[in-house]
Amino acid sequence: MHITSLLHERNVAISLEAATKEEALEKLITTLGKSPKVFDIDSLREDVLRREEMATTGIGDGIAIPHAKTEVVSDILAAFAVLKEPIDYHALDDQPVQIIFLLIGMESHVGTYLKILSRVRRLTSSASFRKRLLQADSSKNIIEAFGEEEERYFEMA
Repeated sequence: MHITSLLHERNVAISLEAATKEEALEKLITTLGKSPKVFDIDSLREDVLRREEMATTGIGDGIAIPHAKTEVVSDILAAFAVLKEPIDYHALDDQPVQIIFLLIGMESHVGTYLKILSRVRRLTSSASFRKRLLQADSSKNIIEAFGEEEERYFEMA
């Protein structure tokens, strides 16, 4: 499964305004909650926040990849945002976060969920790719960037 199959213009935000980690997560969860693939947005929110309490998903270099496995979705889902301004996310490197990729998986599809999580991490480890995401001026450009980077990275792997 490719990252681009999870990203749609309606769940990719550019210049998202959020003052806190909680506000950013709430906006992304609300976006996903509009999908018919989400059965219970309140439970989804609880699952994401519970996972975030276990350990930060701010992985460093201005990136956060919040994620959760849940039974309240019928498919793997994702939402993405470039924040208008970086926020304190309690990241592992103590640096503010400006790029957030929210991934929601199903308990019954753990293998695919983990592969996507790993793929997002590998792609966002590239400084040039992060720069491209930060400079994108539309949701379409973000999705294209992920597609091109996936193709380039996994063609070489």
